[in-house]
Amino acid sequence: MAPTGALGHLSLALGAAVAALGSLLFIAWKLYFRDVNDSSVGWRGRWEQQLARELGRSIPNGDKPHPCEFQVLVLGLDGAGKSSILHYVSNSEAKRCIFPTQGFNFVQLQDSGLQVDLLEVGGSQNLRFYWNQYLSKAHILVFVVDAADIPRLPTARQELHCLLAEDAQLPLIVLANKQDKKDALSVAELHNELALNTLNDQREFFLLPTSATYAGLATANSVLHLKNLLIKLLAQI
Repeated sequence: MAPTGALGHLSLALGAAVAALGSLLFIAWKLYFRDVNDSSVGWRGRWEQQLARELGRSIPNGDKPHPCEFQVLVLGLDGAGKSSILHYVSNSEAKRCIFPTQGFNFVQLQDSGLQVDLLEVGGSQNLRFYWNQYLSKAHILVFVVDAADIPRLPTARQELHCLLAEDAQLPLIVLANKQDKKDALSVAELHNELALNTLNDQREFFLLPTSATYAGLATANSVLHLKNLLIKLLAQI
């Protein structure tokens, strides 16, 4: 049996490898989006048309001005619902099963002349070590909490406040997710559990209830409120 110290080094090494691979995939994905032709023909054209229909507007013909680019970092413990949030923010189609992210996940939104890249980093313990490395390029931090996972709220609180200590002014959106569950904490209860009253006045902060399910798209807890909020905040930067 390998000694505990060796296992710890092995875990960090594997985590670093996953993080490095995820970074390369993220860069490759961004290059793909930038290099693909901007016409309405092909996969990207169909993707833009679908997104335009969701936002209730049409895509103009001809050349489009290059949008302002922003990055949104989406973090939270494993199982909080981050992948579901990203899916239903960018896609209104139902999905029977959304698997947890093991490394990185990325979606892109375009609206009102803004290009918004949402990067999700997995929430497993070995990947949390690398979270703060992505803060410097983020314009907004979205922290997703499973409001029904009461036993792990202290861990979520600790991880969140460690992130906030790295940047005193980064805008923060906390999502009280899984409001569709009967034992989920309310926004007010989660505000207390996460000690959000300790946030400084310099930080722009929002706490939203969400239900990242297909049925939830038609409710007051829809993740579409997150998309609208992101566009409004980023348009002010």
